[in-house]
Amino acid sequence: MSSHNSSTSKSPSDIHTDTKAAGKKPTVNELAQSLNKIVSEGRNPDTLDIDTLTTEGILTRINNEDAKVANAVALQIPQIAKAVDAATDSIKSGGRLIYVGAGTSGRLGILDAVECRPTFSVPDELVVGVIAGGEKAIQHAVEGAEDDFEAGRTDLENLALHKNDTVVGISASGRTPYVSGALEYAHSLGCFTGAIACSPNAAIFTNADVAICPIVGPEALTGSTRMKSGTAQKLILNMISTSTMIRLGKTYQNLMVDVNATNEKLKARALRIVMQATECSEDVALAALRACNNKAKVAILMVLTGQTAEQAAAQLDANGGYLRTAVNESK
Repeated sequence: MSSHNSSTSKSPSDIHTDTKAAGKKPTVNELAQSLNKIVSEGRNPDTLDIDTLTTEGILTRINNEDAKVANAVALQIPQIAKAVDAATDSIKSGGRLIYVGAGTSGRLGILDAVECRPTFSVPDELVVGVIAGGEKAIQHAVEGAEDDFEAGRTDLENLALHKNDTVVGISASGRTPYVSGALEYAHSLGCFTGAIACSPNAAIFTNADVAICPIVGPEALTGSTRMKSGTAQKLILNMISTSTMIRLGKTYQNLMVDVNATNEKLKARALRIVMQATECSEDVALAALRACNNKAKVAILMVLTGQTAEQAAAQLDANGGYLRTAVNESK
């Protein structure tokens, strides 16, 4: 997927490929050369004097840089759409959506994955985040974990990766060997593979069916890719998971009708959702929710159609869980 330069100056992807083929890790000098060509590792001319500014001045410069992120992401919507469609097809076929990353990128993948269960009532194993170095790396840096190419493959093997799964690799620089190893293995099995990086010609694009590349430019602090690059990644992950769940019928209008009401706040949210979707009274919404064990989607169909909880649940099942389809069928 990535293009290779024909000049004697090698891209990050070239250096990664050369060292992998030689069976050795790149030297510090080779890595330094590679980083020189990565957009997100460059020096930002607009923040060279950031250490001389007042607190408000520092914040303004950072905010000015952050303002560039949304437009960079918007340019990638066609590529993001391909990842969403693939993830939707995977889940409909019994597969999963799996994020793979290291450091900040890995943590962002885990954050997006774990939020899917309470938001959309999906099993924990349906959207999965995998991070180099394992669970310890969520809170503490694990030295050398991101450089382990083979560990990327091994961690996906341990998940019993299947060709029906969609795998999305995440790396701000695009050169993380752990992510490259995971994507190479996923691609070899026939999985749909996506890659998110903030620099063109990224090594992780080599085995990606779709390359998502929001170019946000150099960071306010040189190389601190937890900033704009991380923000861009988070926006894209939000888009992938949310849009996939919408395509799977987990929403009605713009309401989270499959919310898993496991605590008092979420029970209150489920109540509001039923009232907003049906324009019914609080008493009617509460009665419907009690009758169907706080399942907002079932309660909405009950209120709109006058069905019992059992009838509404059966109609939803017959329509694959798509509430709008069930509502339209009842008109």
